[in-house]
Amino acid sequence: MTIKRPFLGSLLKRAATLIGLCTASLAGVAQAQPHPAPQALTVFAAASLQNVMKEIGADYTKATGVPIAFSFAGSSTLARQIVEGAPADLFISAAPQWMDYAESHGLVEGASRVDLLTNHLALIAPKGSPLTLKIGPGFAIAKALGDGRLAMADPDAVPAGLYGKAALIKLGVWPQVETRVAKGDSVRAALVFVAKGEAPLGVVYDTDAKIDPAVRIVDLFPDDSHPPILYPAAVIVSPKAPEARAFLAYLQSPPARAAFARYGFRAAGR
Repeated sequence: MTIKRPFLGSLLKRAATLIGLCTASLAGVAQAQPHPAPQALTVFAAASLQNVMKEIGADYTKATGVPIAFSFAGSSTLARQIVEGAPADLFISAAPQWMDYAESHGLVEGASRVDLLTNHLALIAPKGSPLTLKIGPGFAIAKALGDGRLAMADPDAVPAGLYGKAALIKLGVWPQVETRVAKGDSVRAALVFVAKGEAPLGVVYDTDAKIDPAVRIVDLFPDDSHPPILYPAAVIVSPKAPEARAFLAYLQSPPARAAFARYGFRAAGR
């Protein structure tokens, strides 16, 4: 059978039209598929960083679309949770030893580790307290406490407590207050004890005191009275390590450093 040319041309034209319609339809379906939402990064951070990290995290999410989920607690608690399998992508400790602890279990990308921040240690009192006290060797902290207790983060585990205990030992007054410590599971817990008037004095970071209007700084501990206060940060081994590295890089950028400075933190090494 012979197919006439006009008929064949019409058939080919219809086939081309059909293919074009199918192609356009498939392209429309592809364009209609939503892009997967970025996965949230989980950041475990020392309790003293709570306010500033929430601000920085919000800024980062606004700029990149990547949500940041935070877990704040004492560094000792966070490190133990990471070792026990808690899902974290980035860890910021308030002391090197708890980062060392996580790293010793093979959970930290060692090459990513960086000393991010430093801080100051402060003696605080409730806002309305008339108490004055100058910190120095043998200073009269026991007398200033009266019948009250000294609020501290756990001096045997939590960084702020460890730094505080070291300072009080060096200044020769730890034996006077050792049995009179009101222990908190984080530096923020110690801050609350003083803010509520449950303790006449407390040892916290000065950055904590600056964000709570219910307390005031009595005096700062000399920097040489305790080991250097360092906040190491590192990426945790996880599928989201590349994204965690990007956020850690942002934490060292000028906008993040400006935010840290507003809250009283200093960049390490500066």
